[in-house]
This record gives sequence, C-alpha cells and structure tokens, in this order.
Amino acid sequence: MSHIPTKAEILQWISDNPTLNSKRDIAKAFGIKGAARIDLKRVLKELESEGHLEKRRKTYRDPDRLPPVSVVQVSGQSDDGDLLARPLEWQGEGVEPVILMIPRASDPALGEGDRILARLQEVKGEAHHYEGRLIRRIGTNPRRVLGVFRTGDEGGRIVPIDKGDGKEWNVPAGATGGAKDGELVEAEQSGPRARMGLPRARVVERLGDPSAPKAVSLIAIHQYGIPDSFPDKVISEADAMKPAGLSGREDLRDRPLITIDPWDARDRDDACWAHADDDPGNEGGHVIWVAIADVAHYVRPGSALDHEARKRGNSSYFPDRVVPMLPDRLSGDLCSLHEGVPRACVAVRMKIDSNGNKLGHTFTRGIMQSSAALTYKQAQDAEDGNPDDKTAPLVDEVIHPLFAAYRALAEARRRRQPLDLDLPERKIVLSDAGKVLSVNFADRLDAHRMIEEFMVLANVAAAETLTAKKSPLLFRVHEEPAPEKLDALREVAEAAGLVLAKGQVLKTSHLNALLAQAEGTDQDELINLSTLRAMTQAYYSPENFGHFGLSLQKYAHFTSPIRRYSDLVVHRALITAHGWGDDGLSPAEIEELEATATHISDTERRSMTAERDTTDRYLAAFLAERVGNEFTGRISGIAKFGVFVKLDETGADGLVPIRTIGQEYFHFDRDAGTLMGADTGLTLSLGQSVTVRLTEAAPVSGGLVLELLAIEGDELPRPAPGGGSRRRGGPKRRAEAKAKRKTDKIKRKAKRKRG
Repeated sequence: MSHIPTKAEILQWISDNPTLNSKRDIAKAFGIKGAARIDLKRVLKELESEGHLEKRRKTYRDPDRLPPVSVVQVSGQSDDGDLLARPLEWQGEGVEPVILMIPRASDPALGEGDRILARLQEVKGEAHHYEGRLIRRIGTNPRRVLGVFRTGDEGGRIVPIDKGDGKEWNVPAGATGGAKDGELVEAEQSGPRARMGLPRARVVERLGDPSAPKAVSLIAIHQYGIPDSFPDKVISEADAMKPAGLSGREDLRDRPLITIDPWDARDRDDACWAHADDDPGNEGGHVIWVAIADVAHYVRPGSALDHEARKRGNSSYFPDRVVPMLPDRLSGDLCSLHEGVPRACVAVRMKIDSNGNKLGHTFTRGIMQSSAALTYKQAQDAEDGNPDDKTAPLVDEVIHPLFAAYRALAEARRRRQPLDLDLPERKIVLSDAGKVLSVNFADRLDAHRMIEEFMVLANVAAAETLTAKKSPLLFRVHEEPAPEKLDALREVAEAAGLVLAKGQVLKTSHLNALLAQAEGTDQDELINLSTLRAMTQAYYSPENFGHFGLSLQKYAHFTSPIRRYSDLVVHRALITAHGWGDDGLSPAEIEELEATATHISDTERRSMTAERDTTDRYLAAFLAERVGNEFTGRISGIAKFGVFVKLDETGADGLVPIRTIGQEYFHFDRDAGTLMGADTGLTLSLGQSVTVRLTEAAPVSGGLVLELLAIEGDELPRPAPGGGSRRRGGPKRRAEAKAKRKTDKIKRKAKRKRG
C-alpha cells in the first residue's frame, strides 16, 4: 500500500488486530517504509491528541508486559555468562524487555537462536526485566520414559515401569545424570530414533527410591495408562497457533471481567463480572457475565490436537504436577485468561432477579481482557473489608457487585435444595523435593461458593440454549440413587438414631434433612460419607436424564474446555447453533457423540482413581515416619476381614485387620453393617469414634494398617476367662447376640418416636 492510511483505517486495523498494533505493526500492515513513517507518526499523534488512541490503549492493546507463558528466542549470553532471551511476541511501545533464563539441572543445553516456550516472572530493580524457566524447546518433542535405572559397564539402561513397554533404553556414560542402580528415573530420548538396537536416552530427573514421594504421581500416571507426553504433530499444531483477532467477535475488553482461582492455579479458563440491573422492571436484580476461554478456536474437529484431547478426555491433577489435556502453548498461554492480555472467549450474559431466579441469558463469541487475576482469599478478604493493594481499586465496582449477585443466587439455591454434602477437601502440601510437609483441610469461603454458583448457572444456560435450538450436545447426567443403596443408607441412619423418609419419591431435600439431623453431632461425617456412597456416579450422555445432585432438569459442562473435552464439545455445539464460524460441531462428531460420552466418562473415572491412589500413597509416605503413634478417627467401613478407620488429623483411611481385634470370633452382619464379638458382645459399627495405633505404612501401595485401642473412649473389653476363643461362639452366644441386636434396634425406634 503506497498511501498513508486514514484515521478510520488505522482505528479499524487496531480493532481487528488487538495483538498487532504497535507503530511497527501498523507500518508493516499498510506497507509504509522510509520517510513515509514520519507521516504515519503524525497521524498517530493526531489520533492520540483527539483521544482515540488513549482509549484504544486501554482496551485494544496489550499492556507493556509479557504473558506469563511466552515464546522466546535465546539471544546470547551476558558478560557473566548468563543465558539471555528476547520475546517473539512483544507488543509494547517501550524498550523490548530482556529475559534472564534460569536453568534447572535437568534442562537441555540451549544455544543462541533456539526458540523455546518459557514461563516468565517479572522482576524489578535488575538489569533484566523477566526471569524465565524453560518449559520446552519449540519444534522438539523428545519421547520420555519412566523406569528403573540399572548401571552397566558404559553408562546403563532403563527398565520401563510401564508393563506395555517391554523395550529397555540404553543410557550412554555421559548421560546418566548421576543416577544410581535401582533408582527411579525419568529420561528422554537422545539422538535420532534407531531402527535397530536399544533406543538411546539421557536421564533428565532422578526420582530416587521408587517408593519415595516424588515418584508417586508418575507411577500412578503410568499405572493407569494416562498419556503424559504429546505426539510431535500435536506439539507442532499448538506451536503454530497465533492469538485470535477481533474479526467476527464482540469486543468485551471494556468490561472489568476478573479471574478468581486457587493460589496455585495452573490455568485460568473462566472470568466473571456482575453489576446491578438497570432495567426498572427488574428492581434489585443483577446481570452476571461469565466468559470462558474459546478453546474451540484453536482445537478444530479432526485435527491432531482434537484427536489427542479426545483421547485424554480431561486433565489429571496431582499434588505435584498436572497432566494437561492440551499442550502448554494452549493450556498455559493462548487459552489461559491471563491478566491484562486479550484472549478469545465464549461469554454468556445472564439476568437474574433479586431472588436469584434466572430471567434470561444470551451467548456471544468475543475478545476479553482480564482486569485482575485474584485468589479466592484475596477476593474474600476484599469483600470482608480487608483489601490489599491489588483489590482495593476493585472493591466498589467489581467485587461487591459480584458478591451481591452471589447472595441472590444463594437464596435460589436454598429453595432449589441441591444435595448439600459437607466433605472437607484435603490439601497436600509438598516440598520442592516432593516430600509431604503437611496435610490440611482447605477452607470453604463464600468466594468459592460464588464462583461455583456462577459456573452452575452458566452450565444451565448452555444446556437450555442448545436444547431450545435442538442442537446435539453432551449432557452431564446424575441419576438418583438405586433403591438398594437407599436402603443401606437408611440402615446407617437408623443405627445412628436418625430418620430418612421412606415410601415417597426421593428428593434431594429428603437427603438434606438427614444431613441436617446429623450436623454438629458425632455422626456428622458418617452420614455425609454414607450419603455420598449412596449416590450414583455422574456421567456424560447425549440424552438428558437430569442432574439429581444439583436438582436440575438440564445441565451441561461448558465452563472448563481447557481441561474437559465435554466442555469443548458443548462450545462447538454453541458455535454451530449460533452460526459463529466453521469450527463448530461437525457431522462426524455428532455421529460419534454416544461413543465420545462413554469414552470421556471412562477417562474421568480413570483420572479420579489415579488421583485418589496418589493421595493415598502420599499420605502413607507422610505417616510412615509416625508408625507407633496413636490417632483418633471414626469407623468408615465394615468388612468381614476388618474395620476401615478414617483418621481425624489427615483424613487418611487405614485397615484394622479382624485378626488383631481382641481374642474372640466376630460375626459379620452385612445388612446391619456391623461386627459383633461372640464372647463380649462388642459391636463395631459405622461412625463410632475410635483410638488406633499406626502399625504399618506402605507408601508403594498407599496402605495403612492400624491397631484398635479404644471405642467411644473406652478400652476394648476382654473376654471372660475360659470363654475367649478364636473359633466360632456357640449357638447360645450367637442367639444372645442376635437377640441383643434386635432389642437395641427396638429401643432406638422407641426413643425416636418419643422424641
């Protein structure tokens, strides 16, 4: 282009290209070279003096800082020998920032010109502006293996722990990383893949004893076959992605959307904003915006990224690592709603009345820019009157309106009566070496509940919209409990002196009434756990059977497409239903929805099992140093072979083997869920408080073995002299025990009726 663009053309370019709008980008776009740049500069100055560019600077341009995950290029070394890099996506007006790379011992050697994906941390008062840590080289994706290192004459070999990988790996002498014989190591392929002989590898991380804490999650990942490395083609597709422009999207960057996440969040895929509704017909009402990362723009149907995401089904989260559904370039960068960075999104605007009833909603595909990235605690403290420097400017215009909208939704939730289980979430805190430092129970703040309610409302809106448009989709289904499970729960409730209504259509309100009876009593945790066990497992389906637990007729997962494939399918369905582009739900996908639903339901259960087993192993490793100590807990399970106890301090589950309890035979009553001593009449049942001694902790299996010391504060009774036997009690004792159980049950029922 030979002429200087008009002001309108320049403003349109900035609007359509939010990430390509520096003076240099504009000059390049319009073909302006040499002396003509002076005329361009004059036009830009005029726009600035007229106020147009000042406004655009706030809403159309990246701030003068880099995203936390960026593509950078190694530019050389400093005088001190430190490795420096430059950003390849710098959009600022100032001096291009300098990045100091902080290498780890396991990082590969980097040289000038290498392009890498790096995690960046801004620094102040230094000669450099950012410190960067390598995520990986761009364009390289070496295969990784987890196995046991065996020393040899020249280096060694790695025996994979994955049973499906029978081929050993050869490790040259200079690539062992100091690994010792028998250590668990993680290695990556080195050199080209040979057609003959063992593949060559270099050790990138020593994990020590295979039973050590740092190895736990890796073992679970391989044990359950969770894919933890991306194929080359997937990485190449992700690396080639560029930020989405504004074309065909609604500009939402002037809306003060914020993200609220845990302090250690690995990705940010949802943002929210609320304000009082100015409609005079909705006095006291609210408007709630929820914006979700537009993953569908980058992960197209039929692509390598799509095939891999479907294969994984979801991300898997462990105390020390995450196995993502999408590569870092997407999950940690382009699809993560970083503060101050324009990001593609699918957003829903929801209107509620003062009582929290949803009056209507609309979806849009847009570009947003997060005003702030807050933690739950920051948001809660600000609402409670204790803002910090970051939240203080947001309190009146952003944070208070969010919590006001939440209070209305909380009232609607109270009327709807979703299942209200109270099960504290365990939080395992690890050291850098992977050792468990502590096991805490996470606080439940109103900020947590607020985001949950916003997400539930957005998910309902997605399901309602797609159902109304007769679009295929994946519902999140949770069916009501099976009759036999309800009977078992009713038995537990009766044994605890509580009542669960019978002979009517079960509603969540009935279960909530039971939970309310137990609240604050010694039976609280028991009833919560037993109610959870009575529930069916939620799953995905192209057919709608409702969501019993949430007490909702239509429900679909929409709010986490970075980490759940189901949500990506729902996003595509919304794109197709609204005619937003050619990256919606394809005919081939629609034909496979049933199979997709089954597959991702299976991968979800796989991840849950691996995550639970990993937590058990970490807890066993944590408690291994306390073998011989006494703990309090509650009986959480009864089996013919023993009693399961949940420890109060950590929430860990351990087994008291039946052979170690007293010196008598115990009768197992499956229906009542009890063990009764044939000689003493001692009855062990769910929910009893106990004191136990830890006798064994096995980190490899995650198993804990306990010794029962006391029940409900009383020491175990001893059988009468001459009466104790490891053999069955005689017919008389069994009859007496049965009669005692019947009498006790009658007494409990009579007591409830009198009460």
